[in-house]
Amino acid sequence: MCGIVGYTGINNALPFLLKGLERLEYRGYDSAGVYIHTDDDRNVLVKEKGRVKDLEKKVKEFDMQGKSGIAHTRWATHGQPSIENAHPHVSADGRYYLVHNGVIENYKQLKTDYLSDVEFKSQTDTEVAVQLVGKFASQGLDTLAAFRKMINLLDDNSSYAFLLMDTKEPDLLYVAKSKSPLLIGISETANVVASDALAVLDLTKDFIELHDSEIAVISKNDVQLYNANGDSYTRNSFHLDIDPTAADKGTYPFFMLKEIDEQAIVSRTLIGNYFSNGSPHIDEKIIQAIKQSDRLYIVAAGTSYNAGLIGRRFFEKWVGIPTETYVASEFAYDRPIISKNPFFIFISQSGETADSIQVMDFIKAAGYPTLTIANVLNSTLTREADFSLPLLAGPEIAVASTKAYTSQIIAQIILAASLAGGHEDLQKELSKLAVDIQSVIDGKEKIKQLADKYLVNSDRAFYIGRGADADVTLEAALKLKEISYTLAEGFAAGELKHGTISLIEQGTPVIGLISQSKTAGLTRSNLEETVARGAKVITIATKNLATSEDDIILPALNGENEMFGPILEAIPIQLLAYYTSFGRKLDVDHPRNLAKSVTVQ
Repeated sequence: MCGIVGYTGINNALPFLLKGLERLEYRGYDSAGVYIHTDDDRNVLVKEKGRVKDLEKKVKEFDMQGKSGIAHTRWATHGQPSIENAHPHVSADGRYYLVHNGVIENYKQLKTDYLSDVEFKSQTDTEVAVQLVGKFASQGLDTLAAFRKMINLLDDNSSYAFLLMDTKEPDLLYVAKSKSPLLIGISETANVVASDALAVLDLTKDFIELHDSEIAVISKNDVQLYNANGDSYTRNSFHLDIDPTAADKGTYPFFMLKEIDEQAIVSRTLIGNYFSNGSPHIDEKIIQAIKQSDRLYIVAAGTSYNAGLIGRRFFEKWVGIPTETYVASEFAYDRPIISKNPFFIFISQSGETADSIQVMDFIKAAGYPTLTIANVLNSTLTREADFSLPLLAGPEIAVASTKAYTSQIIAQIILAASLAGGHEDLQKELSKLAVDIQSVIDGKEKIKQLADKYLVNSDRAFYIGRGADADVTLEAALKLKEISYTLAEGFAAGELKHGTISLIEQGTPVIGLISQSKTAGLTRSNLEETVARGAKVITIATKNLATSEDDIILPALNGENEMFGPILEAIPIQLLAYYTSFGRKLDVDHPRNLAKSVTVQ
């Protein structure tokens, strides 16, 4: 989940590397470091615990003018956040500098077998990698051969994205990856490396994919790829049409609020892309492949899993195909009995979620058809799947996903409608929904007041609802706990009396979601039971089911359109979480211990 950026070119590398780290900080912010080979042939390494801004202050003390370098922002796996454990790490002889994203599962064994004579400076698995390269080079191997030998010693469960510099060839970057994202950017003035294209968009929008088990040797004007056998070859670049300013928060205090506000626009973009003349248009090959299946399996993690719970309802009710939603990390190790003709849908924001990739590998090996719904083009899950549906939501920087969640739900709705036929007015209905989303966003001041009154000073909160609303409570609780550190739980309202009501005390916040007509009365009755135990209730209800006493009233949804309730409910639950975190003066975009892309298991 760490962020990697590298540069070799004709200009000063340091400003580029620091800017890249700022844009990659959503991937980790426990510590950061940068190595520059200077124009006067010095090797300067600066590392600091904490945020990238702390590193930026420290580098001002050093002369770091140089045209090649590597940098890293860390999310700790092995070893606590510290300067010693920050990357880059250095070989014992000072020749090699290396940054790494991933986990080397057999690092202890490698340490014992090959490096018993080396004095380690950190507690990380990464240092084992750079010390191995240094050891093998000292035995006579050239850098490429030493790099390859180190990689070949890693066990199959390891994951890595490596970026290595050799002080004897400082204009070259050595790169390799497996199960962790890494892209090579190319331009007329430099070639660069990054965990995410967002880090380097100011320089280039042209990239070369690096596949698992490949090694690349990069100079300022050339990229040479090698396969596992050492064979050399080239690969054409691809172009990403992304506005670099989309990765900046502008006048917003935090990216999360910006991304919440973008949901109406993102919804319109998605609708415009997947409709033609009023009808949804999905690749016919996808439609036919799904129609040949007897069951859908949705595989995802975190917020994407919660979006899959909502999507399941549309596939079952509109299409009539049995659908199951699985947490990727559970599916990977506790696989269910799979039907005779399954179809697998992977949902992800980044397309790089390690657990989902592991499931994808198994599913592809079994020969089952796959579709990825993701926000990042050319990501691993998108590239490996048979089919893909891009979300087109634009860069999502805040750790807490917002616009990707609503886009994932809408994409599934459009896919379900394409499979089911009919739904002639769906484009019009979804377009109205985008207007309704904007109206809810425009009412954020009332939501802020509720958060300030009920949630900012509470250490716990409960969300309840029934049917689709129960699915939304899971996302609501996740949002609140991940950015405000509130002990939050979401569950079906009917389960209240099966244990959770014992936790209701005087002043405990309970938030009720009401958008389904056949269960609205039941949910209200459950809310009254919490009031009787001293709870402070917040109600979120659609206008057609609302009373004058409800706190947040959403636009009306009637008939079959009640199924759109989770999309409208997403906005207030996101804003409640945001304003709770904001009211506590926390770093909304960078909650402790979390990173945006979970690229290690």
